Amino acid sequence: QVQLVESGGGLVQAGGSLRLSCVASGSIFSNSAMGWYRQAPGKQREWVATITNIGNTDYADSVKGRFTISRDNAKKTVYLQMNSLRPEDTAVYYCRNIWNGYWGQGTQVSVSS
Repeated sequence: QVQLVESGGGLVQAGGSLRLSCVASGSIFSNSAMGWYRQAPGKQREWVATITNIGNTDYADSVKGRFTISRDNAKKTVYLQMNSLRPEDTAVYYCRNIWNGYWGQGTQVSVSS
Protein backbone atom coordinates (compact mmCIF):
# COMPACT_ATOMS: atom_id res chain seq x y z
CA GLN A 1 0.00 0.00 0.00
CA VAL A 2 1.18 3.51 -0.80
CA GLN A 3 2.38 5.49 2.21
CA LEU A 4 3.53 9.08 2.51
CA VAL A 5 5.11 10.30 5.73
CA GLU A 6 5.79 13.97 6.38
CA SER A 7 8.29 15.36 8.86
CA GLY A 8 10.11 18.57 9.66
CA GLY A 9 7.30 20.67 11.02
CA GLY A 10 7.62 22.65 14.19
CA LEU A 11 7.38 26.02 15.85
CA VAL A 12 9.30 28.92 14.39
CA GLN A 13 9.29 32.69 14.73
CA ALA A 14 8.20 34.92 11.88
CA GLY A 15 11.01 35.32 9.39
CA GLY A 16 12.43 31.91 10.17
CA SER A 17 12.76 28.80 8.05
CA LEU A 18 11.71 25.17 8.08
CA ARG A 19 12.36 22.29 5.72
CA LEU A 20 9.64 19.69 5.35
CA SER A 21 10.24 16.20 4.04
CA CYS A 22 7.84 13.62 2.64
CA VAL A 23 9.05 10.06 2.20
CA ALA A 24 7.12 7.73 -0.07
CA SER A 25 7.01 3.97 0.25
CA GLY A 26 5.13 1.18 -1.46
CA SER A 27 4.74 3.14 -4.69
CA ILE A 28 6.47 4.19 -7.87
CA PHE A 29 7.68 7.63 -6.90
CA SER A 30 9.88 8.74 -9.76
CA ASN A 31 7.12 9.05 -12.37
CA SER A 32 4.65 10.83 -10.09
CA ALA A 33 4.03 14.52 -9.71
CA MET A 34 4.08 15.46 -6.04
CA GLY A 35 2.47 18.32 -4.22
CA TRP A 36 2.40 20.13 -0.92
CA TYR A 37 -0.86 21.41 0.52
CA ARG A 38 -1.77 23.04 3.79
CA GLN A 39 -4.81 23.45 5.97
CA ALA A 40 -5.14 26.11 8.64
CA PRO A 41 -7.60 25.65 11.52
CA GLY A 42 -11.17 26.17 10.35
CA LYS A 43 -10.15 26.66 6.73
CA GLN A 44 -10.18 24.65 3.53
CA ARG A 45 -7.12 22.77 2.46
CA GLU A 46 -5.18 24.77 -0.10
CA TRP A 47 -2.55 23.94 -2.66
CA VAL A 48 0.95 25.23 -1.96
CA ALA A 49 3.35 23.80 -4.54
CA THR A 50 3.77 21.08 -7.15
CA ILE A 51 6.76 19.38 -8.68
CA THR A 52 6.40 17.16 -11.74
CA ASN A 53 8.24 13.93 -12.40
CA ILE A 54 10.79 15.83 -14.48
CA GLY A 55 11.29 18.61 -11.95
CA ASN A 56 9.05 21.41 -13.18
CA THR A 57 7.65 23.42 -10.29
CA ASP A 58 4.71 25.67 -9.61
CA TYR A 59 3.71 27.65 -6.52
CA ALA A 60 0.73 29.35 -5.03
CA ASP A 61 1.02 33.12 -5.16
CA SER A 62 1.03 33.29 -1.38
CA VAL A 63 4.32 31.38 -1.13
CA LYS A 64 6.03 32.24 -4.40
CA GLY A 65 9.53 33.50 -3.80
CA ARG A 66 9.62 32.14 -0.26
CA PHE A 67 9.06 28.39 -0.63
CA THR A 68 10.93 25.90 -2.78
CA ILE A 69 9.74 22.41 -3.64
CA SER A 70 12.28 19.79 -4.68
CA ARG A 71 12.61 16.03 -4.95
CA ASP A 72 15.16 13.28 -4.64
CA ASN A 73 13.93 10.27 -6.58
CA ALA A 74 16.65 7.98 -5.24
CA LYS A 75 15.40 8.69 -1.72
CA LYS A 76 11.73 8.75 -2.76
CA THR A 77 11.47 12.07 -0.99
CA VAL A 78 9.93 15.43 -1.77
CA TYR A 79 10.95 18.53 0.18
CA LEU A 80 9.48 21.91 0.91
CA GLN A 81 11.98 24.55 1.95
CA MET A 82 10.07 27.35 3.64
CA ASN A 83 11.82 30.68 4.17
CA SER A 84 10.62 34.04 5.45
CA LEU A 85 7.79 32.34 7.28
CA ARG A 86 4.77 34.36 8.31
CA PRO A 87 2.08 33.72 10.92
CA GLU A 88 -0.41 33.12 8.12
CA ASP A 89 1.71 30.16 7.03
CA THR A 90 0.61 28.36 10.20
CA ALA A 91 -1.14 25.16 9.13
CA VAL A 92 -0.87 21.43 8.89
CA TYR A 93 1.16 20.69 5.78
CA TYR A 94 0.33 17.63 3.71
CA CYS A 95 2.26 15.81 1.05
CA ARG A 96 0.30 14.36 -1.86
CA ASN A 97 1.06 11.96 -4.65
CA ILE A 98 -0.81 13.68 -7.44
CA TRP A 99 -0.65 10.64 -9.71
CA ASN A 100 -2.68 8.42 -7.39
CA GLY A 101 -4.23 11.00 -5.07
CA TYR A 102 -2.84 9.65 -1.81
CA TRP A 103 -2.14 11.96 1.11
CA GLY A 104 0.27 11.84 3.99
CA GLN A 105 -0.82 12.37 7.57
CA GLY A 106 0.50 15.92 7.74
CA THR A 107 3.01 17.82 9.82
CA GLN A 108 2.24 20.88 11.92
CA VAL A 109 3.91 24.18 11.12
CA SER A 110 3.35 27.01 13.60
CA VAL A 111 4.74 30.49 13.01
CA SER A 112 4.66 33.00 15.84
CA SER A 113 4.86 36.76 15.53
